[in-house]
Amino acid sequence: MRRPFTGLLALLTLLAGSVVLTAPPAQAAELLSLGKPASASSSEGAGTPAAAAVDGNTGTRWASSWADSQWIQIDLGSAATLSQVVLRWETAYAAAYRIEVSSDGQSWAPAYNTTTGRGGTEVLPVTANGRYVRLTGLTRATGYGISLWEFEVHGSPGQGQPSGPGVTRVTGSQGNWQLQVDGTPFQIKGLTWGPANTDAGQHLPGLKAAGVNTVRTWGTDGGTRPLLDAAAANGMKVINGFWLQPGGGPGSGGCVNYVTDTTYKTNMLAEIRRWTTEYKNHPGVLMWSVGNESVLGLQNCYSGTELENQRIAYARFVNEGARAIHETDPNHPVTSTDAWTGAWPYFRQYSPDLDLLAVNSYGNICQVRQDWITGGYTKPYIVTEAGPAGEWEVPNDVNGVPTEPTDVQKRDGYTQAWSCITAHAGVALGATLFHYGNEDDFGAVWFNIVPAGLKRLSYYAIRRAYSGQQDGNLPPVITGMNLSKMTDVPAGGTFTVSVNVSDPDGDPLSYEFRYGGKYIDGSGALPVTSHTGTGPFTLTAPERLGVWKVYVYVRDGRGNVGIETKSFRVVPPTVPGTNVARGRPATASSEQLVGPGAPYVARLATDGDNATRWASDWSDPQWLQVDLGQVTSFNRVQLVWDPAFGKAYEIQVSDNGTTWRSVYSTTTANGGVDDLAVTGSGRYVRIHATQRGTAWGYSLFEFGIYQP
Repeated sequence: MRRPFTGLLALLTLLAGSVVLTAPPAQAAELLSLGKPASASSSEGAGTPAAAAVDGNTGTRWASSWADSQWIQIDLGSAATLSQVVLRWETAYAAAYRIEVSSDGQSWAPAYNTTTGRGGTEVLPVTANGRYVRLTGLTRATGYGISLWEFEVHGSPGQGQPSGPGVTRVTGSQGNWQLQVDGTPFQIKGLTWGPANTDAGQHLPGLKAAGVNTVRTWGTDGGTRPLLDAAAANGMKVINGFWLQPGGGPGSGGCVNYVTDTTYKTNMLAEIRRWTTEYKNHPGVLMWSVGNESVLGLQNCYSGTELENQRIAYARFVNEGARAIHETDPNHPVTSTDAWTGAWPYFRQYSPDLDLLAVNSYGNICQVRQDWITGGYTKPYIVTEAGPAGEWEVPNDVNGVPTEPTDVQKRDGYTQAWSCITAHAGVALGATLFHYGNEDDFGAVWFNIVPAGLKRLSYYAIRRAYSGQQDGNLPPVITGMNLSKMTDVPAGGTFTVSVNVSDPDGDPLSYEFRYGGKYIDGSGALPVTSHTGTGPFTLTAPERLGVWKVYVYVRDGRGNVGIETKSFRVVPPTVPGTNVARGRPATASSEQLVGPGAPYVARLATDGDNATRWASDWSDPQWLQVDLGQVTSFNRVQLVWDPAFGKAYEIQVSDNGTTWRSVYSTTTANGGVDDLAVTGSGRYVRIHATQRGTAWGYSLFEFGIYQP
């Protein structure tokens, strides 16, 4: 509970004059405690955490419970030579207190003590060496607890720090930080890592030559060593991640209850300790990162008050992970990353043991600096993913799907991202841009700089940013891609694609086209499709309805590729004549009446709407029949299948609905749209299906019966 008038009393005390016990030391002393992890024996409430005493803000404070023998301690991150401690007391101060230091947070040595504390601002001479500094208030001067606006520790950093291989430190002070490896300034010029760790030896030399000095992983386990070995062999570093559920931000799974699931948290802490112990002395380690995009990702699992409770519990667990790492490995810093800077307030309040912040940001990367300033943060940060705008940040195209940036726009996106990161000097300590990997699918084409090992414009943009290199053979540059049809390509029909491309080096070019069904069924695969001509190229559309993407790969035969993509919508082929089944009564052997979007009843297959459908039970055989009202002749049947299609079926007719005769049969149907030149006559027409093409039932968007 907040006590009345304490802020005013503290202000009056400051106006009346500070209590100064000794003159400040030489100017060489550095403020070591700002933004460092702080913990305490107790807290008066959620608004007065230990972290508030090291945030550089004299408007926030730590306050203990109302009892004697309360303490607050700071982890400086590494051993330092201390010369001065400044205590900026709130009205509730300690009359008797002691200051102690420790190298391990367990064994403590005295550095200062008094029984005549006077409150206000006390500037204390301290001569000591240690990583941890603790103030213990032995006797309160008031009836409240003890409370500090700021607990400042000054001195010289790094004295007594181990000098073994791969020691990483965050050094400096507010707005003037830097990363140091073995005492040498180090700016992270990195990429996220996608290939198999066992293949690192063949990839890292080329990355090193391109100016890359760091790769980032999302998980650390028994298979991490080959990557660390290859990194060390090439003078590079690894940011070792620990994956926590629900990692990956929006759309991720693996929900965990961080409030109640002690088993999960205990197991994960054991994993963190296990692999930190395994690799802490490896020269390839740069730092550790606990979790990825889980503060944001928890919205997939919870909402409202419970979401807030989970986010707080998660951030507290991240702090447990950070502490576990610090206890095991004092020589490497710890961070945690998320997909928005909105996660940082949680880390500031509930994860004080993190040494620095981190964020994944794409189209919004140039806003991160202002978010940091506006948020009043007191720790530096790194960018752990960045690149061109993602699906969630771009406008939709004419078919209602995200408009993927062009190769040229992606190249410029990486250049801009690095420019915005490096512009925040003294705070942003570098980045691992997204993404380096062997992947060659939907996500890889959007972001990967070397899909299937082929270098894109983005690769060379990053090489130029990291190393200044601009020479060498460069990829083809695509400046235009146009489709003859985008919104109404008939299933199984043809359309043309024209590509405007040039090669900076005049290399002969080859073309390959692929289809992507991400917006059809979530598949990331990009199978190659045939084409004719030398441009414009003629392609045959898939038979399955919906929005597809067509990709053109333009290769120069020198290990480079240009990739461009556009969407197109596949629609049922236009059938001449009249659909005599439209609006007519339909019945079926079964109908799916429950489940998302249900009911899927028979009449939806004859309503003329390709967005509604009939679906059967998940068994064989099944049938759907239409009553045309009278005996009617027809010359065409069109079946517009949902993904749950029939592989074997017959088209049957009847004059009385009892006796049936077959006019068409197949055992090799493959779904999509079956446009059948079938001649027949009858009042009733039905599809009698005997073998499903999937594990589901049978489902038709439309059952069309046509006469001239």
